[in-house]
Amino acid sequence: MSQTLQELGEYIKATVSDRVSAYHLVHGELVLTTDLNHIVPLLTFLRDDEACLFSQLTDITAVDYPARAERFDVVYQLLSMKKNCRIRIKLPVAENVGVPSVVEVYPAAGWYEREAWDMYGVFFMYNPDLRRILTDYGFEGHPLRKDFPLTGFVEMRYDDDAKRVVYEPVKLNQAYRSFDYLSPWEGPNYAPAPLPGDEKVAKNG
Repeated sequence: MSQTLQELGEYIKATVSDRVSAYHLVHGELVLTTDLNHIVPLLTFLRDDEACLFSQLTDITAVDYPARAERFDVVYQLLSMKKNCRIRIKLPVAENVGVPSVVEVYPAAGWYEREAWDMYGVFFMYNPDLRRILTDYGFEGHPLRKDFPLTGFVEMRYDDDAKRVVYEPVKLNQAYRSFDYLSPWEGPNYAPAPLPGDEKVAKNG
């Protein structure tokens, strides 16, 4: 399979060299790198070319590298059912730079782009419905960015007394617990206060 993917990478690079800046095999998977101006033409080629036929877009996500000038890698995962093959396309993009939507090429991209926008803040130009999809409508920030606070800022819950949704500062209170790290089959002795159900063991023992 690696040889086949290597040949496919060489074919794609030779055929649309202006759309692919680099290609390489990583853990037995073909990875192409492109840029903002060529992401739509490249995906169109990969979908329609007879040697590729990547008819399915299975995912769009992002990877955050805060120290880089091009902070994000937008990652597209494609599947060719006819060729029984997968391919990954990486698109480096700076923060606050719009990425062309690929909804016209793969209609399934609509929700994937919404998720990448919601989680990472990558803006997709010309997406017909770029709203948050996983977080609350009033949520601030993008949770999968590496500079996002681990606990967030506020938590949301329904207050039964107030009969409405309320926002409160995050509290991570946890009562002290003692762990004995014993399996249930070793029969730990929790004297003088046995756990519920221990009395059955005493009767049958």
